[in-house]
Amino acid sequence: MNKRILTGIQSSGEPHLGNILGAIIPALELSAKTSEPSYFFIADLHTLTSNKDPEALQENTLKIAAAWLAFGLNPEKDVFFKQSDVPEVTQLMWYLACFTPYGLMRKAHSFKDKMQKFGEKAINVGLFTYPVLMAADILLYDAEIVPVGKDQKQHLEITRDLAIKINNYFGKEILKVPEPYIREDVMTIPGIDGQKMSKSYNNYISIFWDKKTLKKKVMSIITDSTPLEEPKNPEKCNVFKIYSVVATPEEIETMRQNYLKGGYGYGHAKKELLNKLLTRFAEEREKYNYYVENPEIVEEILQKGAEKARRTALEVLNRVRKAFGYSEMS
Repeated sequence: MNKRILTGIQSSGEPHLGNILGAIIPALELSAKTSEPSYFFIADLHTLTSNKDPEALQENTLKIAAAWLAFGLNPEKDVFFKQSDVPEVTQLMWYLACFTPYGLMRKAHSFKDKMQKFGEKAINVGLFTYPVLMAADILLYDAEIVPVGKDQKQHLEITRDLAIKINNYFGKEILKVPEPYIREDVMTIPGIDGQKMSKSYNNYISIFWDKKTLKKKVMSIITDSTPLEEPKNPEKCNVFKIYSVVATPEEIETMRQNYLKGGYGYGHAKKELLNKLLTRFAEEREKYNYYVENPEIVEEILQKGAEKARRTALEVLNRVRKAFGYSEMS
């Protein structure tokens, strides 16, 4: 594959196990399949719709950047940057906004869901226009492939519609029309209570916690009251389900048999899960801690990435400005 891939990363802080297995690792694996540089950006402007605390924004950005770097994002090959360090994105957003029907924004899932849950007084204009900024994020870099979850599919369709509308208006290709990459096999990682792992449910596990905190969380995984000596159903056990997404097939089968034969308690399973989390992700934990403890290194990487991103952004923005009759920027 020789296409430009773009992935936006929410600056929500330290990613949990579900984020790593369901988003970070698959995105990096997809990026490795193309000879083109991939664009990975931390969406810190989007975060302002819900979090305006400057210290929290900085800390969350550092942690999310450290996690991606720890799992092998290569800033020499790929372009890794903060959304806010490329001001061209907000200018492109305005051009796109002038082509965006008001009614379309009212139908956006993100807006409708928040309206239904919190009411009109809790909705700011930033949240209302969130899909337009997302469209600018994508179109500003001539992205060709955009990995998205099913919940973001509508936003990518809006992006495509806006690019097509502008291209049709001027009668030529001004903006590249990106294609979605939707993985049908995305893993749903269970949390400690059996629901989908989520910070919203506070049922998540972070592999970056210190050993004591990680152990406490693993030991809190909800199980039933089946006695130690009796056989257990692994398919109904939260510990086994989480172990199954991090262990090898052979290790999973061994634990399965231990459950079925009896004499194997949930405490045993939790200790094995803890050990697996510590050993499988030992290198990533070490790298993550290094980056978090050296924020100046992370910032330098992000600034260099922003310089690369701005070169592409300026080319695209100037195509749009020229089409509208504005002078080009340098």
